[in-house]
Amino acid sequence: MSSVRRILDVLELLARKAPLGLRAISDALELPATSVHRLLHELAEEHVVERDSDGSWRMASRLMGLVDIQLESLSFHRLVRPFCEAIAAAVGETVNINALAGDGCVCVDKVRGNEPMQLDWRVGSRGPLHSGGAGKAILAFLPARDRERICELPKQRFTDHTITTASGLALELERVRERGYAIDSQEVVIGVYCVGVPIFDRTGRPVGALSISGPAPKAPGSAVMPLVRHLNEACGHVSSRLGYTGAWPPAVSNASATMALQ
Repeated sequence: MSSVRRILDVLELLARKAPLGLRAISDALELPATSVHRLLHELAEEHVVERDSDGSWRMASRLMGLVDIQLESLSFHRLVRPFCEAIAAAVGETVNINALAGDGCVCVDKVRGNEPMQLDWRVGSRGPLHSGGAGKAILAFLPARDRERICELPKQRFTDHTITTASGLALELERVRERGYAIDSQEVVIGVYCVGVPIFDRTGRPVGALSISGPAPKAPGSAVMPLVRHLNEACGHVSSRLGYTGAWPPAVSNASATMALQ
């Protein structure tokens, strides 16, 4: 086995199961302890791995920094743009790309459909997470502590359909998590309906969402699934490019998806 292969095997093992001691690494990879010891110390000198006070080993900052640089260069809205163009052409409604920004989301790109009634968030516009297909798709899959905190924040009412209570929003988010997509039934603009699906990064955290909006009514169930399938194809592809390895679609009724997002 080449030294490069051994290094990659050590790094992959630490990425999945760290912290690990020397003997555990040696046994898992079926390599001599002396060889593993030498590799670890060489990698430590380059700040790729580091040793804890108890003698166990884990990944260090240098490699993680390189990964972050690579992922940042894959601006997800550019990755998803070709899907948006295809979806808009297929369904005739507007496809919106939103990115998580603090306790809200920002429209970073959009492709207009041919319907006269549109949810016309301008590119660069900031929206809340408590309403809209994209906002709720993101919020539903944030860690529980973030969901609970945001549910308790004051909520702007856009229409009579906007959810403005913490309990009502929490219940809605559970429904979103169970089915894997969010529905906006005139919550932001009367006459405009929306369905949204989240985009995840390598940690399983939602970083944005893709949504389809227009005048055609949308409700949970079989009728909306053709739109959901378009979104799942796009969001699953982009999430994978961003390093996400969990189950797809992201419905937490799927046990493996639940584990991936914990």
